Amino acid sequence: MARPRKPLLNRELIVAAALTLVDAEGLQALSTRRLAAVLGVSGPSLYNHFKVKDDILDAVADTVVSQVDLSMFQGGPDWRTALLEWGRSYRAALTAHPNIVPFLAQGPGRRPAGLRMADAVFGGMVDAGWPPAHATRIGALMRYFVAGSALGSFARGFVDDAGAYDPADYPHLGSAHLLAEHQQQVDEGAFETGLRALVDGLSIQYDDGGYDAPHV
Repeated sequence: MARPRKPLLNRELIVAAALTLVDAEGLQALSTRRLAAVLGVSGPSLYNHFKVKDDILDAVADTVVSQVDLSMFQGGPDWRTALLEWGRSYRAALTAHPNIVPFLAQGPGRRPAGLRMADAVFGGMVDAGWPPAHATRIGALMRYFVAGSALGSFARGFVDDAGAYDPADYPHLGSAHLLAEHQQQVDEGAFETGLRALVDGLSIQYDDGGYDAPHV
């Protein structure tokens, strides 16, 4: 009986395997040797599709960013609602793959999906009446905020041992040991509070015409 044929190696298979590996074990686990072993191919065969490991990481990062919804910038809601909806979609994509966030935080580089996102946000803000320099800053501050929120859990930064929070030393942390138990509620609530505060603050600047910062 003939052996079943292995699927032909292609960029999509490589990227999917790389993302699965990064999700499971972190960025440090990804190497061309390890990835080739996962795919059941020889290491050099990967170089027919990607020149170096960073090219694979670029493709993985772009796959994650491509999941972010940008439709709200296509003549839909006002800029405030658009930022809120985009911020939530952006965070959802990143929190689904938190291990790739440190690489993504370096910026879009030449990655198509990352550049499309930057273009959509900048264009949406300029079309809404923001000066180009401020539109650039808005895109940057949103990226800082969303990426930071996806890097780790605030709630899980506290241990579940009540004895770790002696009231003599930490009089206001009596319930800190309960935070990890409510991770999703705490982390998502913090993100939503911060996101709305950002947009509310920008709205005040917009309504007041507060464009007095030096343009770049």
